[in-house]
Amino acid sequence: MIQFADEALIEVRSGNGGNGCVAFRREKYIPHGGPNGGDGGNGGDVIFCVKRNLRTLAKLRHKHCFKAKNGGDGQGWNRHGADGEDIVIPVPPGTTIRDAETDEIIYDFTSDCDNEQFTLLKGGKGGWGNVHFKTSTNQAPRYAQPGEPCMEANVILQLKVLADVGLVGFPNAGKSTLLSVVSAAKPEIADYPFTTLTPQLGIVSYRDNQSFCMADIPGIIEGAAEGRGLGLRFLRHIERNAVLLFMVPVITED
Repeated sequence: MIQFADEALIEVRSGNGGNGCVAFRREKYIPHGGPNGGDGGNGGDVIFCVKRNLRTLAKLRHKHCFKAKNGGDGQGWNRHGADGEDIVIPVPPGTTIRDAETDEIIYDFTSDCDNEQFTLLKGGKGGWGNVHFKTSTNQAPRYAQPGEPCMEANVILQLKVLADVGLVGFPNAGKSTLLSVVSAAKPEIADYPFTTLTPQLGIVSYRDNQSFCMADIPGIIEGAAEGRGLGLRFLRHIERNAVLLFMVPVITED
């Protein structure tokens, strides 16, 4: 079973651009063939992509550095270096990308559209080979352009569960029980406080083969802002629910 995780700190790095090549045409009976150094390939990009089948950031916690491939160097005979392979980082819907240093929001996946992509870092551009620097006054340039360096960043990924209906209430209000009855979800149910420690999702079917997503949010209690119970950690998961369903036990005194 994959452990639920709603936050991950990772380092990302795009690929270096390949260097241009200094080369000259060398053939029999052609003593001054001229420059034919190829261009370097572009470095790979760092791309985040939404995958609807993901519900947690747990897999990203086990790998802290993600690097795209470098572009290949140019070669003689005007052969271009290969472009570096992009690195695509899958994330669940509702993921927010923040700058680890400034806490500024870089991008927010607010919809559950599958395969939505965001390019965070562009790879370095490949350098030109010496064929580009040939002029009427410089027929044999011995200079090629180096590839541009990569870009790096440390980012915090935060997950805010996307659901149509969010269940809100004190511990043991019956949220998990309701979710287990109206959907196929199997949340843990017990008579002790804080049985639900992570958000649970269930698909509720109704007439005409329609359905909606319901989320069981861990119980919030008075004093959570001071650290009581589970604190404020899971409040972010009720931000994006279309409807909040407050559950109040009938035996409550207030």
